[in-house]
Amino acid sequence: MRWTRQDEKAGDHPPLLGSRRPRDITARRSLISTVIIILSFLSILLLFATFLPAGSVQRFKVWSGIHNGQSLKTEANIEDEYLIGVGKADITGPCVEINLMGYADPHQIGTGLRQRLYSRAFIVADPVNPSDRFVYLVLDTQSGDTAVRYGILAGLQEFGAEYENYGHHNLAVTGTHSHSGPGAWLNYLLPQITSKGFDQQSYRAIVDGALLSIRRAHESLTPGRLSIGSTKVFGANINRSLFAYLANPEEERARYNISSEDDGSVDKDLTLLKFQRSSDGKNIGVLTWFPTHGTSVLGNNTLISGDNKGVAAYLFEKSVVGDENAAEGFVAGFSQTNVGDTSPNVLGAWCEDGTGQMCSFENSTCSDGRSQKCHARGPFFRANDEGTSSCFEIGKRQFGPARKLYDQLNQTPNPVRGRWVKSFHTFHNMSNHQFQLPNGTEVRTCPAALGYSFAAGTSDGPGAFDFTQHNSNSSNTSPVWRVVGSLLKAPTEEQIACHSPKPILLDVGEVSSPYQWTPNVVDVQVFRVGQLVIIVSPGEATTMAGRRWRNAVSDEVTAQFSEESQSTSPIVVLGGPANSYTHYISTEEEYGIQRYEGASTLYGPHTLAAYINVTLSWIPSLSSSASSRPPRGPEPPNNSNRSLSFIPQVIHDSPPFFKHFGDVKQDVERKYQLGDRVTAKFIGANPRNNLRLESSYAVVEKQIWPSAQSTATLHESGSLSGEQELHKKRTLNQNKDQGDAHTDANGWKVVRDDSDWHLVFRWRRISELLATSEVEITWETADPWAEPGRYRIRYFGDAKSLVGEITEFEGVSGEFELRT
Repeated sequence: MRWTRQDEKAGDHPPLLGSRRPRDITARRSLISTVIIILSFLSILLLFATFLPAGSVQRFKVWSGIHNGQSLKTEANIEDEYLIGVGKADITGPCVEINLMGYADPHQIGTGLRQRLYSRAFIVADPVNPSDRFVYLVLDTQSGDTAVRYGILAGLQEFGAEYENYGHHNLAVTGTHSHSGPGAWLNYLLPQITSKGFDQQSYRAIVDGALLSIRRAHESLTPGRLSIGSTKVFGANINRSLFAYLANPEEERARYNISSEDDGSVDKDLTLLKFQRSSDGKNIGVLTWFPTHGTSVLGNNTLISGDNKGVAAYLFEKSVVGDENAAEGFVAGFSQTNVGDTSPNVLGAWCEDGTGQMCSFENSTCSDGRSQKCHARGPFFRANDEGTSSCFEIGKRQFGPARKLYDQLNQTPNPVRGRWVKSFHTFHNMSNHQFQLPNGTEVRTCPAALGYSFAAGTSDGPGAFDFTQHNSNSSNTSPVWRVVGSLLKAPTEEQIACHSPKPILLDVGEVSSPYQWTPNVVDVQVFRVGQLVIIVSPGEATTMAGRRWRNAVSDEVTAQFSEESQSTSPIVVLGGPANSYTHYISTEEEYGIQRYEGASTLYGPHTLAAYINVTLSWIPSLSSSASSRPPRGPEPPNNSNRSLSFIPQVIHDSPPFFKHFGDVKQDVERKYQLGDRVTAKFIGANPRNNLRLESSYAVVEKQIWPSAQSTATLHESGSLSGEQELHKKRTLNQNKDQGDAHTDANGWKVVRDDSDWHLVFRWRRISELLATSEVEITWETADPWAEPGRYRIRYFGDAKSLVGEITEFEGVSGEFELRT
């Protein structure tokens, strides 16, 4: 309800017609009438204050405030209110027998699960114009993807008219860039090669989970406020291509060189957006941006996880459980930003060849002149755990400052101001984009191509054969690679000149058989809410490339929107890789060095400038008064239903002779100390038979009160004592009140599941011929939340018969005591 000046005068009393009374009587009666009117008006005010909802009372106060300053402040508060919603859903694809996506190693095949993967959705909408909204997804995947985005958009259409305001223009699908998730879901052929093609089960897990997270966010939409801040994060990233970074102009680098700890070689700033609902003042979520690669878990790992961003989100969400300032279902998204040349392996790159030397600065090679023994080291690199301990630590180093900033914003909010919520998206063909640089030079981009140093990999994950970073070309690598590249397609002289100084290894942008190998059509997208502007990048921008992109957008927004009311200096962030995967975006100077990032910059030396050029051309679409959007542009193909697949399906499962699915093969010990590893093995079945989305393969159960079978203090009749029975009833009632569905009638409560970092599920095929397999479940009780008690491990499986029927089963370990 909006009050106006006319409404404020509703109590004015008109003069009575036909009055013939003396002046003093009239005066007295006028005075009495005035008093009655004032009392009536005050009574009406009291009624409104008593019965109207809080939001309506607040709007009324816009006009009833005595002091102008109070009135303006309240009006500003109303203008700063949005519709906000958050949602989270499981997107964990097949955790076994599928190649992991990120390191492009065909031998890195999944064998189990350390942590489930999630889609986290954040929606912001204008309450006055609800069609002005955007949804920002943070997926625990290597990147966004064209086919995945098409699948989500199709699903939103199927949801019906209530979801008609979601479309290409306002959906951002970003990935945390974890290299530890299942692959075989990307749209283009090149990343499908190491995964043996495309897997519908892997693809649908992401699409369906993303849709569920959006539905949950949409259904939770409520009036609320946004608050934003930034802080420094130290010890969580370094520049892995410092030699290339130093090619950028010295005066430009100097602007970011603040101290020895913050020397500008990578961004140390973490930006946090806090979502707070108005109804009770509780926070419903946070969305952060900070750059560090999802390569803490190394290339020899075969367990699914969200890497360090997944850890950070897990820790944040656990930290607010029971917090009076946080709502139930709180969602924490840790989004990636200008990640291109960053590494979480903060101790640098060292040669694992016995020399004890660091890898060469220029090309990351070791004493043999090759890159294969050059490996980056995380903070706990000495632990023989595939980078798991380092990963948890880097996640914790992001979580700590983020949580501190969150607490500060609770005490001293920095509100996002201005009700406008705007977005744009367009597809743009980068294969031959001709444009003018700011200095007037005419330039163009090229069809996508990858250079020789692309095959060298990085110190986070070195490549194979004789490729090296910075100086690989046809003259110093095996002639075989020239033949391989030519078999794909030999680049024309024009293509070679366009990409120079990149020596082309794979001319992927000019190959469309059997379908496109890499994208030439890219997504260009930007969101705006108040002073916050979010650039949605389809590629991995390097540190300096991201800065230049952000600065250009900030300058353009400032110039175009400075006259808007409540206008403040823009806060510009960059999120990605999103919507598609266009490899890397380096600066022209870094491109000239041709390390991995430059060699993986698809569209030639002017790739970054082209992205900036197209982005700036559509900034007017973000105006508070804008009603039009850019044209859709040339749409890229959707290959999800025509991609090749050579991934074998599950034929059937069978237990060993005279055994049953779920039987315990190796039971737990009776007693453990905190910090021990507790392991049980079961006769299992292939986890691909059922992904158990929104559920678990493995849980740890704690005995909340003793059962008749396990207590030593039973009555002679075998029943619980009166005190134990009372404790049982209290526990069940308490769990019922808390909505806990995980405590059974015998007092066992689920305290760990697949979402927990320290509960590890492993699957192993015993016999291909007999179709037998086993499952190993390990609880690492170094888990910070582990506490003494009586526990057991439960396994949930699904077996496939020869006729294709899927049957559920369970297995339960013996009970064990965990002691300090």
